[in-house]
Amino acid sequence: MKNRPLPVIIVSALFIIAGCVGFIYHIKDFYAPNVQLNGLILIQLTRILAIVCGVLLLFGVNWARWLAIGWLAYHIVISSLNSTSEMIAHILFLIIVSILLFIPVTSAYFKSKNKSKEVLKVE
Repeated sequence: MKNRPLPVIIVSALFIIAGCVGFIYHIKDFYAPNVQLNGLILIQLTRILAIVCGVLLLFGVNWARWLAIGWLAYHIVISSLNSTSEMIAHILFLIIVSILLFIPVTSAYFKSKNKSKEVLKVE
């Protein structure tokens, strides 16, 4: 499969946008009084991880699907500390993203990308 399936494009775009928006939003926190630098750096690293995940999904890297699932699972745990509604929203996102990344058309896309890499190694 040479063309990127629409579900991969949608999920990738959402991860890239969420990462960029979150990263930009939290930059102002570096200038806040009494900032907890370690926590803020961890927050920014998770935003960068979302961007990297989105880019890797676009390139058809198979393990990036699991990285996306793990990123959302991490956000479920974090949001459970804030409110039930945030946790439920992240659970719904996890379900939707999981379905989109593992439906047959996207699985075929990621498998075809892995096989093309194997052929390159053998030759």
